[in-house]
Amino acid sequence: MSARTIDTLADPEAVAQRAAELIADRVRACVGERGAFSLALSGGRVERMLVLLDGKDVHWEAVTVFQVDERVAPYGDADRNLAKIERALPRASIVAMPVEDEDLAAAAGRYAALLPGRLDLVHLGLGADGHTASLVPNCGALEVSDRDVAISREYNGRRRMTLTYPAIDRAREVLWVVTGEDKAEALAKLLAGDETIPAARVRAPVQTVLTDQPVPYP
Repeated sequence: MSARTIDTLADPEAVAQRAAELIADRVRACVGERGAFSLALSGGRVERMLVLLDGKDVHWEAVTVFQVDERVAPYGDADRNLAKIERALPRASIVAMPVEDEDLAAAAGRYAALLPGRLDLVHLGLGADGHTASLVPNCGALEVSDRDVAISREYNGRRRMTLTYPAIDRAREVLWVVTGEDKAEALAKLLAGDETIPAARVRAPVQTVLTDQPVPYP
């Protein structure tokens, strides 16, 4: 059973600020306890949150940033999530998904071997179609239960490398950052546990939802 906290804020800027504050707080607490912090970041509408996070007083030397998902594209391609992360977090130690490799299945296995046994925090977005990470509708990666990293079907013109449900569900905390009216319907399904969308199948024990959309209550 997951424990979920929902915080509805005024607008995307307020959501980005709150998300940056929450991540910074978790970094400080975890580094104080165990000396290290592992953070997995998604793409999407993330840059403002990351810029604000970069301005926080945290021990970046103790933080390792992993990718939740990445498009299969050359290094430096504007479609890559990595470009956003590197630009916004210049002080971070980033472990990039090896999507430039010819053998993507082998590359996914190598990336999985780099992950900690349990990520401290996984940041997730939410697509209007209900996908999260690159766990997209009608994709074989949704059914992967024996690997932490998989390759998705082609989606919006790109195949992707993605964390799977097992890796996400072992995380100490999942932070959902959901903004925009185009996400309202998918958000309602997520909060209702409607497993017709991939996002609602995330089972991490602690989940925080930050949004600028009205939260529907039954």
